[in-house]
Amino acid sequence: MANSRRLRKLLAYLRPYWREATFGITALLIVNALGVSIPLLIRACVDQLSVEFSFNQVRHLIIQIVLFSSAMWLIRMASRIWLFGVGRQVEFDLKQQIFEHLLKLEPSYFVTNTAGDLINRATSDVDNIRRLLGFAVLSLANTVFAYVLTLPVMLTLSVDLTLASLAVYPFMFLLVHLFSERLRTEQLAVQERLSDMSELIQEDVSGIALIKIYSQEENERRAFASQNRQLLEANLKLAKSRNTLFPLIGGLATVSSFIIIWLGATRITNGSLAVGDFVALLLYVERLVFPTALLGFTITAYQRGEVSVDRIEAILTVTPKIKDERDRIHLPLEQVRGELTARNLSYTYPGSMTPALEDISFTIAPGETVAIVGAIGSGKSTLANAIPRLLDIEPGHLFLDGVDITKIVLADLRSAIAYVPQDSFLFSTTIKNNIRYGDPVSEQQEVEHTAKTAQIHQEITNFPQKYETLVGERGITLSGGQRQRTALARAMLVNAPMLILDDALSSVDNQTATAILRNLSGGTQRKTVIFITHQLSAAATADRIFVMDKGKIVQTGTQIELLQQPGLYRTLWSQHQIEELLH
Repeated sequence: MANSRRLRKLLAYLRPYWREATFGITALLIVNALGVSIPLLIRACVDQLSVEFSFNQVRHLIIQIVLFSSAMWLIRMASRIWLFGVGRQVEFDLKQQIFEHLLKLEPSYFVTNTAGDLINRATSDVDNIRRLLGFAVLSLANTVFAYVLTLPVMLTLSVDLTLASLAVYPFMFLLVHLFSERLRTEQLAVQERLSDMSELIQEDVSGIALIKIYSQEENERRAFASQNRQLLEANLKLAKSRNTLFPLIGGLATVSSFIIIWLGATRITNGSLAVGDFVALLLYVERLVFPTALLGFTITAYQRGEVSVDRIEAILTVTPKIKDERDRIHLPLEQVRGELTARNLSYTYPGSMTPALEDISFTIAPGETVAIVGAIGSGKSTLANAIPRLLDIEPGHLFLDGVDITKIVLADLRSAIAYVPQDSFLFSTTIKNNIRYGDPVSEQQEVEHTAKTAQIHQEITNFPQKYETLVGERGITLSGGQRQRTALARAMLVNAPMLILDDALSSVDNQTATAILRNLSGGTQRKTVIFITHQLSAAATADRIFVMDKGKIVQTGTQIELLQQPGLYRTLWSQHQIEELLH
């Protein structure tokens, strides 16, 4: 069942390139047909020499052999170009499909599936399938044609010698069957160990500064050595099986030649077999040795490809939980006002028993700046992730301009919302390209304007390369505050009607954070700003403040209103004032 499913998937990969595959396989058929003809020409040459030497006839036969051999070489080369080209095309398609599919999946998928493993599947596993659909198809087709075309001719020359030479082949196929499942299991183990190592390397390279800060080089070296040892052991185990199977296959194939020589010599002696027939039979058996011995490598390619098909399909068959519905609604950007309404919104993370959001209701007016404060784990970031549908929330609970966000086309919804998360991720390119990531054709003047609004322009101009400064992987060359303000400038450049800042100014001092908020709330085209923060002095400048605790909004109001009533906010403000005095 599983094997037939994998075979159907492999055929599906090949289907777009059936013409090239057909040309390649047809070329192999022609090559093998010519290969069958050459021993017959040599037999005729030997028979001619046995009777009498005729230079003209021998020369004619030699010219034919040379022409046939040259044609075989050219056509075989063409078959390799076609079939290996198909493998490369499938490799390209699979990498493209995997990448495009990963872009559709929700962020929670990448929590349970590590980057190292996904990278390994998109590279090593795809490479295995490329080999399977290139080299393995070529080898398998070549083996089939060699047997189908060669055996009938051998039987016409000598039935008993042919059957005697093939007597070892059932043992060969039995060996292949016995080793098949073992090779597949061991190949899977190698792929999994390789994924584990890729994951470790990816994490250590990303966190190299942290490793050095805590002097954990030795621990990481031991961890890598352990992973490397496991990969070595898995590879050695696989190599042991392969190096046991393949010499046995090659040895059994060679036994066929010995049988022909032993029995053929006796037949020639008693005159029941012509010398030319003997030579032809010997050449035909030799023709079968190579494709039969190659069968072992074909099996390896197939086992690798079989494992890799499962690992790749494990990605491609994942259905995105967050996607456009059939009854989706378009919401043009120019029509978005920025009103956000929640009605009894609740959300529980998969596997958790405690709701992260519980029965939340509010309305945020267009152009209003709302600060959301509360203790760590109170649900602030969950609410921020729910608004652009980074979480799979139920329909009928969250509305943008009166439209259920689960019904809005995802591209329209997210183009209306600029979101700066807690982790200010920057790409390994220039500051300019990072700021204009959401609008790559933005002019320098627009980039500088948003940088000024985000209070980062002055610092950028102090860099040697200014806006052309490379920020390194994940923005490692910038400070935390600089990364956050660069990410804020990037969000502001797209000019979305709604802006969500999820503790995005935590590394910025209170004075700068307050100045940034004033810039956001000023002007004639005000954005709807949702500002999640622990900096209460900055939150105090907002039009309203939502106070969250244990997944609920427990208080709402302005700074003055909240300070006049007992509750969590007044407690938080008192703690904030004490911290300010201590500093």
